[in-house]
Amino acid sequence: MGFFKRLFGICETTPPTNADGWSFSGGKIEIQLDRVLELANKGGAIRLEGKGTPEKVLVLHGQDGNFHAFKNRCTHAGRRIDPFGANEQIRCCSISKSTFDYTGKLLSGPAKGSLTSFRVEREDAKLTVYLEQT
Repeated sequence: MGFFKRLFGICETTPPTNADGWSFSGGKIEIQLDRVLELANKGGAIRLEGKGTPEKVLVLHGQDGNFHAFKNRCTHAGRRIDPFGANEQIRCCSISKSTFDYTGKLLSGPAKGSLTSFRVEREDAKLTVYLEQT
């Protein structure tokens, strides 16, 4: 990510191309994996906002093969977050580059603590993200 993107907090992760591939109801997000192709491969990620969700959420298909979900807000300056390379990490979209592991634990940078993570369950082609903190 370039300097100016970091300066302005512009992340690489985008909303899913197929906006109908996910929904929010009853405190949980349901994602149809056969309709949200950004999550088909390891390293893929989407950001989810709107549709009544109380939080902005980053969902990623980790390099570890698992799906992970986080409140899309760095604990340093409130910027969005992105998956970072092939090393099972997440990084803040700012110049400070606070870095976290897949549990949300702070690894480096000026962030004030861990990321808020959400429980994720997969059943066949459906991914469910529960928006209570884990």
